[in-house]
This record gives sequence, C-alpha cells and structure tokens, in this order.
Amino acid sequence: MPLTSHDPSMVDIADATPMSGAMAPVVRDLTYAQVIFWAAAIGIAGGLVATVYYYLIESSMHLVWQQVPEMLQAQFSSDAPAKNFFVKNYVWIAATIGGLLVGLSLYFMGLPGEVAFVVDKVHDPGRIDMKQTPAMIVASLFSIVAGGSAGPEAPLVQVNGSIGGWIGTKMNLSLPTVRILTFCGMSAALGAFFGAPLGGALFALELPHRRGLEYYEAIIPAVLSAILSFTVFRFTTGLSIGGMYHFDSIPPMTLTNLMEGAILGAVGAAVSLLFVLIFRVVGYLTAPLHHQTIFLATLGGLSIGLIALVFPQTLFFGEKQIDTIIEHGATYGIALLLMIGLAKMLAISCTLHSGFRGGFIFPLFYIGSVVGLAISLGFPQIHPTLGMVCLMAAVNVAVTKTPVSTTVILSVIADTSMVPVIVIASFTSFLLTTQVSLIGTQRSRMVPAGEYQPAVRDRPAISFGVAEQT
Repeated sequence: MPLTSHDPSMVDIADATPMSGAMAPVVRDLTYAQVIFWAAAIGIAGGLVATVYYYLIESSMHLVWQQVPEMLQAQFSSDAPAKNFFVKNYVWIAATIGGLLVGLSLYFMGLPGEVAFVVDKVHDPGRIDMKQTPAMIVASLFSIVAGGSAGPEAPLVQVNGSIGGWIGTKMNLSLPTVRILTFCGMSAALGAFFGAPLGGALFALELPHRRGLEYYEAIIPAVLSAILSFTVFRFTTGLSIGGMYHFDSIPPMTLTNLMEGAILGAVGAAVSLLFVLIFRVVGYLTAPLHHQTIFLATLGGLSIGLIALVFPQTLFFGEKQIDTIIEHGATYGIALLLMIGLAKMLAISCTLHSGFRGGFIFPLFYIGSVVGLAISLGFPQIHPTLGMVCLMAAVNVAVTKTPVSTTVILSVIADTSMVPVIVIASFTSFLLTTQVSLIGTQRSRMVPAGEYQPAVRDRPAISFGVAEQT
C-alpha cells in the first residue's frame, strides 16, 4: 500500500493547502515495503556516520586532553615555573582556544541550526537542510573537544536526519514520506548514541512535541533504523552492548519506592525550573553579543574553562563523568554535590548561548545524578540508585518533554529493573512542567486531512528556549 498524501493518517497542512497558479509538481510515494527498505538503508548509513563521528571525537579528545599536556610537561620538565603554569592553567587556555575555533568555524562556515531549529524543520518542511551539515560537524567537534557542556547527540541528529530528508527530496516524495525518512535518520543517530534503539527512536519521535508522540506512522521505520544503526555502530566500534552505568543494586520495589519516585519527580521538576531560569538569565546577558560570533564563542570557551578551574567535574558533556559520580560522588558531600549541579547548569548555559553546538541530554542527566545523590545522602532511606536515576529522568523530561523515551533509555543505560519508579518520576515531572518549555518550536503536528487551517504553534505559556530560527 503506498504511503500517499491521500492517506488521512499521513496528511499535513502543507498537503492540504490549495495550490494556485502553476500546477503543483508531481510527487512520488513509496509502498510500505519501500519505506522499510529505505529505513534500513538509512539506519546502516547512520551507524557508519556515527562511527566516524565517534572516532573523530575520541581521537581529538585524546590529542587535546592527554597528548598535548604530556608533551608540554615533558617540554618544560626542567623549567619548574613554566611547568607549573601550564599544569594550573591548561584547562582554561585549551577551552578558550576551543571557543575561538568554534567562533571561527561559525563565522566562515555559517551558523548550523540548534535543537529548536531542527524540531521546527521536522514539522515543516519535514526535512533538515543538508547544506548545514559541514558547519555542524566542524563546530560541534570543536565544541565537544573544548570541554563544552554539550553532547554529540544533537549534531548526529541533524547530520543523519538531513541524510534521510535528502533521500526523500531527491526521490521527489511527498512531505509526509520525506518526514518519515527524516525521522529514520534522527532515530539512527540516537539509537547509536544511547545504545538503546527503542529509546532512541522514541526520543526522536517525542522531541518535536510537548504532549507526547504524534507522528505515529513513523514508529516502525524509525525503530528499524535505530536497530540497524545501533548494530553497525557497536560492531564497528567494539563497544559493549548493555548497561552504560553500573549503579548499586537495589532491593525489590515496594509501595514506598513508588511514593519516593513521585516525590523525586517533583524535585526534578523544581531543579529544571532553576536550570531554565539560569539559562534565560545567561541568554539575556549574552544577547547583545549574538552578532559578534567569534568574540562570543571565545568568551564562552573562557567561561567554561574558568568554571572548570573551580569545579573540574563540569568539564565535558557528562557521559563519562556520571561514572565518577556513581563511584566517588558520595565522598563529595551534599554541599559540594549541589554546588557542582549549579555550576553545571551555568556551564550548559554558557556553552549553548555562546554558539557552541551540541545537545543537552547527557548534561541534564549529569545534573540529575549529582542532585539525586545529594538527596539520597540527606535522606538515607532513599537508595542512591533510586535518587540518581529518578532525578536524571525527571530533569531531562521537564526540559525535553520526552517521558516515554527517557524511561526506556534510562532503564537500558542504567541497567536497572526500576522501570515503574522511573515512569512515575518521569510523568510527575512532565505533568508539573507542561507550561514550561526550553525548546520553543515544540508543537502539535499539522491538522488531519479535510481540516485545513493556518498552522498555529502550540506555544507554551512560558518559554525559556533558544530563539527560533528561520
């Protein structure tokens, strides 16, 4: 059965708008089998792209943060003052140089869209412009290697999503079918990155909306792309399959734990409100500099480096740093953990508002982990694993509006059996923050066939998001 624009489940405003003047170009549609074929192809390609990107990041990080410092220490081994200077100041110097490189790449290669831009383009025109891909790859690599609090998931989503949209456009497919292929690319990116194919696909499908997944027709193709991308990525990199983190095991769940999940979800919602407030304040302070691309990015790198001098735990996007919190966080104490959480909020805000490119999923997970551990230290009846995982879920859901996928992702990467409690924490946070949005372009899908009306965005009452781009 072809996926045509006459299928009521597939029609959007762009298809329902009456044409005037010249005859509309003839568009093609795919049978379901053809959609599955292209979903598989996009998944395999997405896994290969993720592999190349992964090795670029790993090799660059090793060069900047291991080889260069070792070389400098060896160079100045006989000059104690110079050696001490580099040891004490290397972090902020490297971060500042990284910020300068981010600014130069943005200035000369153009400004690739951020998360809000990608979400907007998924709705209309259903694809992401591939012309921005080179700029996104370069800027995001510099951003991540410089120690910014932004992860590789957003760049991968844009790069792989643009591949799916490009294929659909080249075949002159209808808008709904192009959008499905775009979702396949986005899902391939997240399936590889999270190591959770189902969770990655659901995250890609939930992210464009504020009240749950709506492009349901893309679920099966998107999950298939995520599975194949995950398989290719794990095979080519040799990374293990299974839990990313090893939390302490917890006793069997009780009704008390379910209540704790709800309470922790509410706390996570409050933490997210503090984060978006800090994010908004930093955005207000940096707004006058938005046209000074190079200076702003350099200033952002300097800010990230100076924050890391005081709180080195805030450097980088948090994926590996969460392991440190799991293993040694209890020795930090409640006060230091909370200060690290606040510093990470500031680092994320400085990173994204200075033009650095990247995602904020793992940085949000990191905030949740330190605050959750602090809560469990203050209230010993709450198991540390329960506190950390529930706060990781609640903080991320409040910002991204992805309660289902976040639950699935955390149940996989945390390698725990506490899904019911994660669900409760996620949905408690989600329901308490429905009127708060960091991504201002999240909205409902276009109206069904036969119900044409001008596109009206489902705007939140409060928006702390990155400015929309056109």
